[in-house]
Amino acid sequence: MTPEQFLSRIAKQPPAPAYLFLGQEGYGRKICRSALVERVLPAESRADGMSHIDLESCTLTEALDDARSLSLFSSERLLWIASAELALPRRMTGNDDEEAGGGGQSACSQLGEYLRAPSPGTVVVFDCSRYDFTGDDRAKLERVQKFYAAVPVTVEFRHYTPESSRYLAQQLAKEQNLKLGNAELALLLDAVGGDANRLAGEIEKLALYVGSGRSVTAEDLEALVPNAAQSTIFNLVNALGKRDRTGALRSVDLLIREGEYLPLALTFLSTQFRLALAAKEGRVSSSQQAQSFFQKLGVRMWRERAEQVIVTANAFTKERLAKAIELIYGTDRNFRDGYKDDRVVMESLILAMTANDTGSSSAARRLG
Repeated sequence: MTPEQFLSRIAKQPPAPAYLFLGQEGYGRKICRSALVERVLPAESRADGMSHIDLESCTLTEALDDARSLSLFSSERLLWIASAELALPRRMTGNDDEEAGGGGQSACSQLGEYLRAPSPGTVVVFDCSRYDFTGDDRAKLERVQKFYAAVPVTVEFRHYTPESSRYLAQQLAKEQNLKLGNAELALLLDAVGGDANRLAGEIEKLALYVGSGRSVTAEDLEALVPNAAQSTIFNLVNALGKRDRTGALRSVDLLIREGEYLPLALTFLSTQFRLALAAKEGRVSSSQQAQSFFQKLGVRMWRERAEQVIVTANAFTKERLAKAIELIYGTDRNFRDGYKDDRVVMESLILAMTANDTGSSSAARRLG
C-alpha cells in the first residue's frame, strides 16, 4: 500500500501486529512513523513503549524475543526494527532451514511463528530503507518482500514523481502561508532534485526568512537554497547558445561572487550539454517528449528541467554540442591538474565556446 493508504487505514482501524516498510523515500516514512507512534502509544507511554533495534547489531531471532517480552512500564509497545534486509539468508531457497544449517529453525520460520501468535499490544515495524524500487535494487527488494511475506501489511515508500513533488510543495507552502510563484516553485523543485525531505526543510526556511508579507524571489532562493545557483548555470548556457560572450562572462562573475565552486558549476554545465545532445540525437522536440525519453533511460526529470534541456538543444547544433562537451572535458582536466586560478580556467572555456568557427579550433587546442 501507499503511505497515504497506510495513514487512512490506521486512522480508522486498529493497527496491525506488524508492518514492512520498503523503499528509500524518507519524507513519507517520517510522516507514517509519527502517525503510527501517535496511534499505538499514548503520550505518557511513548518514552517507555518505543524500542529501536538495528539488525546490524543483533539477529532477527533476538529482535523477535524482544517483541515477545512484556514491558513493566507500558502495556503498549512499538518495536522498530531497522536494517530489516540483514535478516535474509545469503541465498533464498525453498528450504528455509538452510540458514540454520539444517539443525534448527530459520529466521524466516521464527518470523512466521511469531506472526501466528503476536504479542498483544505490541506492534512491530520491519524497516528496509537500503534498497529502491528501480535498477539493480529491484531484485534485492523482491527478495526482502519474499522473506517477509508473512508480514500482513507492506507499505511502499517510492520517490515522489515530478507531479507529486509539485503538489507537495504547493501544500507545504500553503500551510506555511508562503507566497511561492510558479517560476520560483520550479526553481525550488529543481534545486532539491525531488527530495521531499529537503523540499519540506527548504520551504520551512523560506517561510522563516521571507514571512507572509511578500512573495519569494529568485534572489531568496539563491541565498537560502543549495543548488539554486543552477539557474545562473542555465543563464550561462543561454548566453553560450547565442555566442554572447559578455553575458556568459557576466554569469561566471555572478557565480564567483555567490561563492559557487567553479568545478561543480562545470559539472552542472556538462550535464546540461550531455542531456541536450542526447535529446538532439533522439529527435526530441518538446518537454513532454523529453520527460518520456529520459524516463526510459532511467533519468528522472522535472518538466521545467525538460524545458531547459529542449531550449539548450534548440540553441545549439549537434556539432556545437559535441564540441562543447569536448571543451568541457579539457577544462575539467585543467581543474584537476591544479591550475592556480579557477576563474581563468573557466573564462578560457567561455572564450573558446563563444569564438567563431575559425577561432574555436585554436582555442580548443589551448584548453586541451
